[in-house]
Amino acid sequence: MSNSSSTAVPLPATPAAPAAPPAATPWRDKLNGVLFVGLMAGAVMQLADLPAIRQLGFSPLVVGIVCGMLYGNFLRGTMPADWGVGVNFTARRLLRIAVAFYGLNISIQQIAAVGLPGLAVSVAVVLGTLLIGTVAGQRLLGLDRDTAMLTAAGSAICGAAAVLAFEPTLRAAPHKSAVAVATVVLFGTLSMFLYPVLYHAGWLNFDTQALGIYIGGTIHEVAQVVGAASNIDPATTEVATIVKMTRVALLVPVLLVLGMYLRSAASHAGGQAQGAKLPIPWFAVGFLVLAIVNSLDIIPADAVAAIRRLDIFALTMAMTALGIETRFAQIKKAGPRVMALGLILYAWLLVGGYAIVKLAY
Repeated sequence: MSNSSSTAVPLPATPAAPAAPPAATPWRDKLNGVLFVGLMAGAVMQLADLPAIRQLGFSPLVVGIVCGMLYGNFLRGTMPADWGVGVNFTARRLLRIAVAFYGLNISIQQIAAVGLPGLAVSVAVVLGTLLIGTVAGQRLLGLDRDTAMLTAAGSAICGAAAVLAFEPTLRAAPHKSAVAVATVVLFGTLSMFLYPVLYHAGWLNFDTQALGIYIGGTIHEVAQVVGAASNIDPATTEVATIVKMTRVALLVPVLLVLGMYLRSAASHAGGQAQGAKLPIPWFAVGFLVLAIVNSLDIIPADAVAAIRRLDIFALTMAMTALGIETRFAQIKKAGPRVMALGLILYAWLLVGGYAIVKLAY
């Protein structure tokens, strides 16, 4: 009798599937995005340093947003989509840090040097421009609040840097900041060429001090102020630059008041409790603290100069990232109306600023 016990034959082992590549971690995506923007900003700094660009008064911040917009609209597919988190980080968080360190560009001594008339002109121009821009933008031109206020801020305080400072406080969309910066580029550049022409034609009847206050108190960007005044004489350039930095210093109280206004508006609109947290822009407080530190001369001059250069690079990164996140289709919706608001504000700065300086002197 045969024993027909069967023996199980082992099946051949199935080859293991190749392991999937590990997914990139969020922090790695963020770092890659930040480094990518940093490389673009480095190229932007080189481009902005070309004589032809520098003579036009275009700061690296302005060149950065233009290059970022061109890349974001025509070449964005060449960047991995996951890196967008790093681009957003640069346009938001790094921006706040860079704005704070911008305080090292001014000092209490500079503000005191222009005296009470210079300070009074700066305050009147800033408040008047913000008020006219916000009201005319919303009620006359039908713009939304954020676009109107960003455009007004760029004209009132310090051009593109002010737009960058207002953007996180208002929590505005990137394209709204982009169109506001466009008005700074257009009308600030026009001022840089027009003011010297008006002076040499004899239409600006001011002495050196008053002329410097007028130029520094009414032109948008710091670089544009220097460009305009340097076509007149060195003394006017010095006064104009100091007055311009006084306007920059007003960024802090304006942002603090804006934070309180937004809190009050949100409280009335949403019925929030009166004890709701005040949205203090801490980067503005940092700006003020660093301005005071700069006034005390406790940091070596070489170190301050190095930090200023690094800060301009960080602001250029933020502007470039902002440009990458901006779409031309979004700008097109509000473009003509924003330019109309920029023109209204430009007329106010040109004529109203002249009247204010006349009254101060």
